[in-house]
Amino acid sequence: MMRHTATFTAIAFAAITAVPAMAADVSECDVRGSAQFLAEPWEDNTRTYAQGAIRIAAIDMIEPAGAPFHLLIVSPPTNEIGERQCRIVDRGPGGYGFYALDISAIEASYDPARGLTLYVPAADYPADVSRPEFRTLTVTINQATGRITADYPD
Repeated sequence: MMRHTATFTAIAFAAITAVPAMAADVSECDVRGSAQFLAEPWEDNTRTYAQGAIRIAAIDMIEPAGAPFHLLIVSPPTNEIGERQCRIVDRGPGGYGFYALDISAIEASYDPARGLTLYVPAADYPADVSRPEFRTLTVTINQATGRITADYPD
């Protein structure tokens, strides 16, 4: 009996630790991709990369007040009529956003094998709303494959 309990405990621990410690979700654009939700002022909340082929923007859905912000990405590849793909990055499944995104402080790097990587300061709803704790939302955009991945520390 003891051996089975130890085996079960070891399997459960392995399953828990195998889950990545990062949580962010990339999904196709929906109503959150509408221009009416671009965070104001637009010029402070959008950036372009790759000679304008990649555009990112902060989306402010207003509600829920503790998590209204999402990251919008419009990037190659394009479809048969030249339209770029549109994706939303949020805090996790279910469309839960971030408390804050600091688009002005984004840092970027490029690796030809992986694509463009953006390091976006992002925050969850803080205990002290006057001092949100920013962590790094990491987003990698591969123009050649269209693959977009996002990681955010839990």
